Amino acid sequence: MKAQAEVRTAVDSVAQAIDVIDQARDAIWERPPQEVLDLGEGIVPRGTGAKNNYLSTLIFAENELRTLTDEILWFAWVTATRNPTADLATLVLYMDEIGQYKANMFDYVGLPGGARVLKVYVGGLALATSLEEFAALTEAAMTYANRLHGWVDIVFPWGLVDGFKRTNPLQRIADTFGVADQD
Repeated sequence: MKAQAEVRTAVDSVAQAIDVIDQARDAIWERPPQEVLDLGEGIVPRGTGAKNNYLSTLIFAENELRTLTDEILWFAWVTATRNPTADLATLVLYMDEIGQYKANMFDYVGLPGGARVLKVYVGGLALATSLEEFAALTEAAMTYANRLHGWVDIVFPWGLVDGFKRTNPLQRIADTFGVADQD
């Protein structure tokens, strides 16, 4: 028996997966999805959150999206578009595993719609027969996730971090060693 978290979403073709992902991106382009609005209000379907708060969940949602878009999907897309000798099978295996993991995390941190869209990407990966198809599919997932990430960033209470100011580390070192201002 396969764990539910390991079940892959079936799609008919890479083109269909891209179409589904692009439609999902277009649907959230000008208006945030309800799940992001809910997350910003502390409504988390799975009840995720440390010590009965949702800030930790929001931090994880922001982090999962940022690392997926700015690092993982970007790296996979750049590899496929700039390296014609890249091994498609290895890229697919890597992105299948990490894409499924990230999708499950999206669900866990209150973004089940985002999870479903990312699982469409994972479903399309196994059908990619060229680096071009892989890159087009990955670009679709990257643009969707970037838009979702933008909405999460908007609802994130960034002003909260003002309560956690630190001492300038360079000044602390200068003071410790008696470094004088040399202007």
